[in-house]
Amino acid sequence: MTLSIRQDRELVRATYRSHRFVLATVTAPTVEPVGARPSVNLAFVIDRSGSMAGAKLPLAKDAVDQGLRRLDPDDRFAVVAYDDSVDAVVQSTSASPEAVANARRALSAIEPRGSTNLGEGWLTGCRQVALSQRADGVDRCLLLSDGLANVGMTDRDELAGHAAELRRRGVTTTTFGIGDDFDERLMQLIAEHGGGNFYYIEDARQIPDCITSEVGEALDIVARGVVIEVSGPPHLEIDALGVMPLDRRSDRTLIQLPDLVSGQELSLVVRLTFPYGQDGDSIAAAFSVSDRTAVLDPSVATLSWRYADAAANDAQPRDRIVDRAVAAAFGARVRREAVELQRRGDYEGAERAIRGVARRVRAYAGNDPELRAQVKELGAAQVAFAAPMAVHELKIQHAQTSYLLRSKDAMGRSRRQPPQ
Repeated sequence: MTLSIRQDRELVRATYRSHRFVLATVTAPTVEPVGARPSVNLAFVIDRSGSMAGAKLPLAKDAVDQGLRRLDPDDRFAVVAYDDSVDAVVQSTSASPEAVANARRALSAIEPRGSTNLGEGWLTGCRQVALSQRADGVDRCLLLSDGLANVGMTDRDELAGHAAELRRRGVTTTTFGIGDDFDERLMQLIAEHGGGNFYYIEDARQIPDCITSEVGEALDIVARGVVIEVSGPPHLEIDALGVMPLDRRSDRTLIQLPDLVSGQELSLVVRLTFPYGQDGDSIAAAFSVSDRTAVLDPSVATLSWRYADAAANDAQPRDRIVDRAVAAAFGARVRREAVELQRRGDYEGAERAIRGVARRVRAYAGNDPELRAQVKELGAAQVAFAAPMAVHELKIQHAQTSYLLRSKDAMGRSRRQPPQ
């Protein structure tokens, strides 16, 4: 089954707006590499600002070179370089051996210079992708930067809005942030709203591995435009604890997921806030998943809850698997909040926010070893965030929480089913 769902508890309070949680897991089909795969249409967008001098730019160019070698002649690519000006170094072309050889020569001529017009560089790459979109292909822009957007369009929300609109048109975006000076909030927003992935490259030597890994995932995408739909009666509030964009439509909430690769498992926690009710009455919510490529099972799964008094609610059993996922999601969210408080110098506020989540998890952890371990980790985070942290450490924390909330592994890669 493509979508599996499980609830933390089955009873809700009649005279209180209860919160209950559902763990939803989407599993993409495992597709064996038999016959032709969908073509990919990529734009590699490279920051060539002055801060890329040294090892970073040569490694970035080598990474693009390696990525191009993985493409077939039916695929397409473009290469864009940007500083305060933007150049389509290689305009969209088929990945023929001749075109790849020409691109490698063009890459060798890119040198560091100037400031960072990230917005126009990225949009130029997206335009190159849009020129050659195919209904059945994978269209993606790969944006790399080590600095701040300081020329042209720089507003995070404006750039995120463009990413969302491009995604609606079928062009997704993956971002790579290098080192300690890039704007991880901006790069993450573009990736989240753009339907792609976000990578934090701590060490420049990781650039080729991260970019070639992303190209490999693009070649392995099996489900595009993936959406989980949750619907219920009026006044049932639906939210997601991850960082997936939401589209609320009357009694339906659409949770937009990134494209899924073969065999990928993606889990997220959905929070439901229930209206008041009468003891003994029931209330239900329906869950389904869909994708533009129609490879996922669209069957609808329904969960129901029953209103009951306080004593019954307090005595009901809990699903510990859901509890662990909920605690992990809240832990990631509060560490993300603590990073922002750290940047503002509010160390006491950061420590207080983490302490509050630790207290709530401790209240239902009981003797569960995994939940107790999460409480212990939150306690260690309280201590760490109570004092100033290095910029480098804040970036690590931001990236790790992003990966967890997007159901990625510790390197930002997709989690897949183990081989049978």
